[in-house]
Amino acid sequence: MDFQLVSDYAPTGDQPEAIAQLLGSIRDGSQHNTLLGITGSGKTFTVANVIAELNRPTLVLSHNKTLAAQLYGEFKNFFPHNAVEYFVSYYDYYQPEAYLPASDTYIEKDLSINDEIEKMRLQTVATLLSGRRDVIVVSSVSCLYGAGNPADFHATAIRIETGQRVNYKQFLYKLVEALYTRTERELEPATFRVNGDTVDIMAAFGEFGNQCFRVMFFDDEVEAIYAIDPVSGQRIRMLDSLTLYPTSLFVTTKERIAAAVQQIYLDLGKQIERFEHEGRTMEAHRIKQRVEYDVEMIKELGYCPGIENYSRYFDGRAEGTRPFCLLDYFPQDYLMVVDESHVTIPQVHAMFGGDRARKENLVEYGFRLPAAKDNRPLTFDEFEQLQGTTIYVSATPADWELAKSEGVIVEQLIRPTGLVDPPLEVRVTLNQIDDLIEEIDKRVKNDDKVLVTTITKRMAEELSKYFDRVGVRNRYIHSDVDTLERIQILEDLRAGMFDVLVGVNLLREGLDLPEVALVAILDADKEGFLRNVRSLTQIAGRAARHSQGHVILYADTCTESMRTTIAQSNRRREIQVRYNMEHGILPHRAQRSGTGQSTLLTNRNAADEIPDIAYPPSENHYMIAADVQKPYGADENIDEQIDRAREDMERAAKSLDFLAAARFRDRMYELQKLRDEAPKK
Repeated sequence: MDFQLVSDYAPTGDQPEAIAQLLGSIRDGSQHNTLLGITGSGKTFTVANVIAELNRPTLVLSHNKTLAAQLYGEFKNFFPHNAVEYFVSYYDYYQPEAYLPASDTYIEKDLSINDEIEKMRLQTVATLLSGRRDVIVVSSVSCLYGAGNPADFHATAIRIETGQRVNYKQFLYKLVEALYTRTERELEPATFRVNGDTVDIMAAFGEFGNQCFRVMFFDDEVEAIYAIDPVSGQRIRMLDSLTLYPTSLFVTTKERIAAAVQQIYLDLGKQIERFEHEGRTMEAHRIKQRVEYDVEMIKELGYCPGIENYSRYFDGRAEGTRPFCLLDYFPQDYLMVVDESHVTIPQVHAMFGGDRARKENLVEYGFRLPAAKDNRPLTFDEFEQLQGTTIYVSATPADWELAKSEGVIVEQLIRPTGLVDPPLEVRVTLNQIDDLIEEIDKRVKNDDKVLVTTITKRMAEELSKYFDRVGVRNRYIHSDVDTLERIQILEDLRAGMFDVLVGVNLLREGLDLPEVALVAILDADKEGFLRNVRSLTQIAGRAARHSQGHVILYADTCTESMRTTIAQSNRRREIQVRYNMEHGILPHRAQRSGTGQSTLLTNRNAADEIPDIAYPPSENHYMIAADVQKPYGADENIDEQIDRAREDMERAAKSLDFLAAARFRDRMYELQKLRDEAPKK
């Protein structure tokens, strides 16, 4: 089936040209292409048109799962008749196993798996292995972490047809090998029930995830296959064939398990011998005890906690070889789209090093066998080898993407709204704060918002305090402010609870605020990471969604970065203004923004859960993410509050509302801390 793009809009502005250029370069064999699209220019719509024309399976890679969820929703709307899948980390929260030698502290792995996301991951793999070509997978960088062997996953799938000769007992064995569980009770996902020659199965995931199937045998022949109601057992329709995929990405055969156990024992002996030779008896005893316990569980149950650390043995990989990952499930001609590539690519670069540093300590001190180091994300070189034809999408692509693209850089500078880049004005620093307050007053009278970016945390805090004293409603953001508190601060800005946001780094991707009419950049002439061309362009772009957007750079000298940024902005403005005049377009402000991630925060007793904040706040105006340290009376059961917070977290995560889920998780942790610290009666 081909991709079918559904939209009420046709490509406009320079979108048609961008689409044509990308298609032309890819069809000419270009492996690396960059789409340099300014904020609000409709980059996602352009990419959707390219996907529809190329008709290739596509991986859209995002640097975090919140933005991945937004992209998933957009592509789902663009391609309602095709397979749009979602593949992100299935942990609601995750504390990795670690050992800190300096304090002799062992941190045990702690996690909570989101069953709904796990099903979506399995559905992604099943769709890719089904042979469909009209597949879009929106993923976070978790797709570069270890996954099961695609050959094993495919081989363990069960395919039957009406009239097929199938050994009845062998069919049941295959269900067990695919990790389905036999039950005599009510069917749940990934279970089956046997009644004579009839087998009722509830699929583990996917389009049939909430349906049951009945397979009826006559002797060793499949007599009939039905989709049935899971409660009443009533037949819904007859099927000619049925494919059931394993209930986990990590499946293997009994033979593979036996071989793995043998190799684990051999490597355990080598590690014990090494520790004893070095006189480290404690480490030798520790690794012996831990591994033997794991192996006994694997032999009895086929599983043990931390089984991923033995993945190399089950995959049959040699020491040091890369693990399988989601990229192995794509065909060779797939298309990769790297969203916000200037952030995503560095993240891919850093993943391997962070994981290896943690694993080195676990291996060195006898908590894990060396094979644990082979359960890892891809190195960057391995990632490059697995890349398909790639489109890097960014408003400010980094040097690496530009170099890889070798001149195949497609610009998209026209916004469908007709908005032009905000003008950049340089002003001297003399009396800059008084001048800034005058500019703020002008915007506040029009009910607009202002962003002010400083060069240091201390300056952000002091400026915020000064604004408090002169009556400017404001908050500040920098790296010491909790991430989830920042989310709440942005929601409060959108809600009109204050007027000025002060921060050190306000160029965060996804920070699109149509309410912002002015961006003020203090110390714009201080060359460095926060004042280079890319940073200045990103910061200035925060005012690009307002029809009266304006950027003021306070500086006493004009640096090369400032000159380049201003020159690029003027060039874009000239192109945008000329296009608007030629086509008679009147710019209009973008729609009011909102993350769409905080809906669940107000679903139950919002006034009790998250109290309103009055502005301007007191001098010490810190606010924790979940704000749970409030008095509770003797009639309130803290365990019930913890259970309710957990339920809220799980419900939010199932709705893919990860920001809300993180807030409820914080609330749960804080309540648990209060309970543990409470005096015992």
